[in-house]
Order: sequence, then C-alpha cells, then structure tokens
Amino acid sequence: MPERTSADRAATHRATTDQATTATVEVIEGRTARVGGLPVRRVLPTRGRRTIGAWCFVDHMGPTPAGPDTSVAPHPHIGLQTVTWLFEGAVLHRDSLGSEQLIRPGQLNLMTAGHGVVHAEEDPGGPSTELHGLQLWVAQPAATRDGDAAFEHHAELPRVDVDGATATVLVGCFADASSPARRDTDHVGVELALRPGTSSLPLDPAYEYGLVAVDGPVVVDGSLLPTGAVAYLPVGADELGLAVDRPTRALLIGGVPFAEEVRMWWNFVARSHEELTAAWRDWSAAADRFPPVASGLPRIEVGAPPWSRDADAPGRTTP
Repeated sequence: MPERTSADRAATHRATTDQATTATVEVIEGRTARVGGLPVRRVLPTRGRRTIGAWCFVDHMGPTPAGPDTSVAPHPHIGLQTVTWLFEGAVLHRDSLGSEQLIRPGQLNLMTAGHGVVHAEEDPGGPSTELHGLQLWVAQPAATRDGDAAFEHHAELPRVDVDGATATVLVGCFADASSPARRDTDHVGVELALRPGTSSLPLDPAYEYGLVAVDGPVVVDGSLLPTGAVAYLPVGADELGLAVDRPTRALLIGGVPFAEEVRMWWNFVARSHEELTAAWRDWSAAADRFPPVASGLPRIEVGAPPWSRDADAPGRTTP
C-alpha cells in the first residue's frame, strides 16, 4: 500500500481547514493481509464493524506490480456475491459455471455464490504493469443464499456528475442513476472521482454508509480519512460533505442495515458454525457442490475451522 507523503499530509491539512473539525463519522483503519501473493488492506470486516448494509467484506488490492504472484487459485464461496472493481491492470475471471471473463478498469464482475461456486482470479499477462482495485462481498439474504450460482459482467456502467465529483454507479441507485447489476438486498456501491475542493453528496437516510479512500486522503464531514481506510456513517444522514486538495478516488458503499445474523469464515458467508463446517467438508471432499474450474492453478486447501474437532476430511491432506 502507498505511504502518505509529506505533500499528502500538507494537502489534507489544507482541506481540513475548509470544513468543521467536529468528527461526525467513525474512521476504521484497515489491516494488511495477503491473498495468495497479492497484498491487500482489509477494511471490512473489523472487530467493531462486521457489515455496512449487506456489504460484509472489502479488500483494497495493491497497487502492486502485476504478474503471476497476484493470481488467486481456485477457491469456493457460499452465501455471498463477489464484486470486483479495478482502477489499474486486468484480471481474468474463471468459475465453475464455465465463465471466462477478462475485467479491466471501469468494468464490473459480479458473481453470485448461492449454495456454492468456485472461481479463480488470474493474471492474464500482457502490457499491464500494475494491479490496483477493490474486491468486495455482499451477504446474500435468506431468500437467495441457498439458490443457484450466477455470473455477470458489465462493460459499461452509468455515470453522473454530482457536486464536486463524477459518480460511477456499480450497484444500486445513486443520484438518479441506476446500475444494471443484480442486487438481492437494498444496497449501493459508487466510485467517486473527486475534484479538488469540497463536495456535498446526496445520501438516502434509510442507509448506513462507508466511504473507502482509494488513492489519497479525504476529509469526510470534518474527519480525516487516510488512504486505505473506511469512514462509517450511521443511518439518518441525507448528505455527505467531502474535501480533497487534488483529484482523488473513493468508493461509497451503503445500504439498509442487514437484519440477518452473519457468520463468516474463510471464503464462506453463512448463519451458523454448522453451515460453515459443512461447506468446508464439501470443499475438502471435492463434493458436487463445488465443481472444478478450468484453471491451470491448483485449488486452494485450508485446514478445518477452529471450532471443529474434525481436523481431517476425506480426500484432503492437512498442510
């Protein structure tokens, strides 16, 4: 992840003086992690904040040199939708439905796991030298979480100019623009290309929101949000004040608070430890629930859930 330079700190200080200094948001710092060989900053979930609307996972990927080390081998999902959004580089998506789709900046990949799906995200090679983007998950509600898996790709998405920014609507509705992407709950995802100065963005007071600072610090209603962190706003706000000193990208996510209890472990979103353990056993046993993917990479294996006494599973070798 990029470190904040002295110029960034000075720019943030100047932007801060243009807004009230009373903090009205909760700033949540991300933690560094690796997904395969890909460095990420994980900003959701955290110990104090598990979901924002139905959004339950946000990894800020890179920027990092593109190459084979950034590929993620075949792995399973249940009970969620993956939302892949790139700022730089390219990723080749393959899944157990037979989908094979190259995604580039400004395009959206959305995969619905339902009862079970497997996918891989591979470096496609070519001229790209950097990989930078976001991988997000949306928890599926009871009505669809055990349904069929699905995949969709959107090469173009609606864009709308708002005060001080251009908004690209990934999922849901924002500022009278609606994305064609599937959504199973009432939620929204928007990339914001912020122009220098201040912005005032319309919000739905029925939603809670999170703003992720992508490539520079942002002042959010008077609170400093560093790169790679998320600012949380509870239900009730009808506008959001932002300030930046240079062109800066951010991602706004939000939605009606998710009413169902969510249990997450590894790549699974469920409602109980029993469901998570069952999914792990099915993956370890190469059950029909998780068909193979046409990838040259070996599938990812993982040890038993920490609460499970069954340390071994059929067809699996413990690393």
